[in-house]
Amino acid sequence: MTASPKQRLTHIDCMRGLACIIMFQTHCYDSWLGGAARSGKVLQWAHLSSTLAAPSFLFLAGVSVGLGMENLIERGAGSRTLALAALKRGAMILLFGMLFRVQEFALAWPYAPWTDLFRVDVLNVIGASIMLLGLVCWIRQRYQRGVAAAIGMLSIALLAPLLWTSWRPYWLPWFLESYVNGVHIFNKPQPWLFPIFPWAAFCFAGLAASAVFRADWAQRREALTMALTALAGVLFGAAALALDALPIPLYSEYDFWHTSPNFFLVRLGILLIILAACYAWSRRAGRQWIFSILLVLGQSSLLVYWVHIEFVYGRFSLLPKRASTVPQATAGLFVVIIGMFLLASARVWWKRRQRQMREPGIAPSSGFSSRA
Repeated sequence: MTASPKQRLTHIDCMRGLACIIMFQTHCYDSWLGGAARSGKVLQWAHLSSTLAAPSFLFLAGVSVGLGMENLIERGAGSRTLALAALKRGAMILLFGMLFRVQEFALAWPYAPWTDLFRVDVLNVIGASIMLLGLVCWIRQRYQRGVAAAIGMLSIALLAPLLWTSWRPYWLPWFLESYVNGVHIFNKPQPWLFPIFPWAAFCFAGLAASAVFRADWAQRREALTMALTALAGVLFGAAALALDALPIPLYSEYDFWHTSPNFFLVRLGILLIILAACYAWSRRAGRQWIFSILLVLGQSSLLVYWVHIEFVYGRFSLLPKRASTVPQATAGLFVVIIGMFLLASARVWWKRRQRQMREPGIAPSSGFSSRA
């Protein structure tokens, strides 16, 4: 579920494009660096920044669902239609995630184990999260939907540590439990996978944020709203760090970097600050080439995610895996960015061409306007 072309906001596409860049550099350095470079600062910073890529995609997926809901409501859609739209969109992305796993298994044959077919990756959790949002999207009233999404966000974040430890659903088959806590086949949750707990909380946060962004007062005072969004991000981060410093333990087993609600709030705060910064940039960027690259990548994030994996981790890797220096991996990273930009540009051009053929009255667009 995405906003219609006329409602697509450039700062959202910009932030999604930035997440693509973060994803590219994380994957390239992780796949290609070898020798002493694997213990160097570059890979350490790449892994640290990677903690924002998946949350960005999930958060913006929730925002897009909220914008799509508002568009449907304006056209007179009922509660059942709203819920079904979210469920169908989520199911489609979940299906894409499963097809992606089939593709990866086929390309890695005969070396990949069959269990890789059931690995819970980022597309899987985005699809599953949007389907869960369907339970909230039947609420037509914007503020009630926002409150329900916020409650869902907090519930998922608070339950995650328990479902990874003392409340683990051992009674589920491993391929289903993986969607709860990322256990996969390893008999304990794996932090490199993307289970619903805690990752879906970012999607619910995006839906809650969209209720604020589409409020009448927020649209009349857009700049002020985004400034308050950045302030909220700072307050979330400060509150999370303060809570983390309290001597009172909330959980018997505490893992700040993987399941902690405090780490979730820190990342959510950073996402809100980045979104506000992208908004400020979109007001001043004009046709700056860097901003344009981010917009185009953001409009085709699913495509570039799907394709770049094969040229970084897959059989068609541009560089030898775990055998490159930092300069070599950096050069490969720029090749990936340029290649994915060209691929995304071709997709954007094709979609615009198809739209113009269906609606001959619309004027040609460069694709870099304030409404992409």
